Amino acid sequence: MSADLNHYKLLYEGKSKILYQGPEENHLVMRFKDTATAYNGEKKEELPGKGRINRAISDFLFSYLEEHGIATHLIEVMDENTVHVKNTVIFPIEVIVRNRAAGSFSKRYGIAEGEVLHNTVVEFSYKNDSLGDPLINDSQITALGLAEIQDLDSLRERALAINKLLCPLFLRSGIILVDFKLEFGRAAFPNGEILLCDEISPDSCRLWDVSTGAKLDKDRFRRDLGHVIEAYRDVYQRLIDGKKT
Repeated sequence: MSADLNHYKLLYEGKSKILYQGPEENHLVMRFKDTATAYNGEKKEELPGKGRINRAISDFLFSYLEEHGIATHLIEVMDENTVHVKNTVIFPIEVIVRNRAAGSFSKRYGIAEGEVLHNTVVEFSYKNDSLGDPLINDSQITALGLAEIQDLDSLRERALAINKLLCPLFLRSGIILVDFKLEFGRAAFPNGEILLCDEISPDSCRLWDVSTGAKLDKDRFRRDLGHVIEAYRDVYQRLIDGKKT
C-alpha cells in the first residue's frame, strides 16, 4: 500500500526524489521517483519501477552499513517507494569513491575503463547542477565556506570505511563495485552528528558483473544499453541471495 503523503508539506522535488516535512519537526519523508536522468538532466525518461527497486537496494545497503557502525539518516520504510528519514543539513559536496577507472575518471586521465587503481581514490565535487557538479579540492571547499577541514577529514574517513564494507558485500554477490558517490549531512537534532544520506543504488554506483563485466547500473541508461530495470532487479536479487550464503 502506498503511503498517503497529501497531509505532508512538500519541501523539495529533485530529479530522482521528493522530500516532504515529516511527522515530527526533525524528520523528513523521502519518496523515490521513477524518473531516470543523465548528463545533468539533459537525458530524461520515466522507468516504471525504478523508484521501488532503488528504495529496496538503498534500504538493504543502509541497514547493512548501520549494522556495521555507519550512522545513516534512515529511520524506517513507509512503503515501496518511501522512507522516513532524519532531517539533516546536507553538505553541498558529493563524495566520490573509485576502485577502478571508469566514466569521467577514465576520460580525464586517459586510462582504460576497468583498470584497477593502485589505491582507492576519494574525490569531492561541488553539488551545483548549473556548474555541472565540478570537482573541488579541500582548500577550495574551505575557501568557499562549504565545509570545515575537520568535516572533510570525517567525510573522507567515512567514505573509505563504507567502501571497505561494501566491496566484499557486492563481491559475494558476483558484482564488482567500480565506483560510487555519497552524500552526507549534519543531523539537525540532537547533536549535529554527521550522517550518510540520500541513497546508495545502481543510480549512484557503477556495478559490473564479476565474470562478464556486464554493466548493472545507470550506465545502461546513459549509454542506451537497454534492460535498465532488469539489471537493477538483478542487483537486488543478488544482494539478497548473497546475504543467505
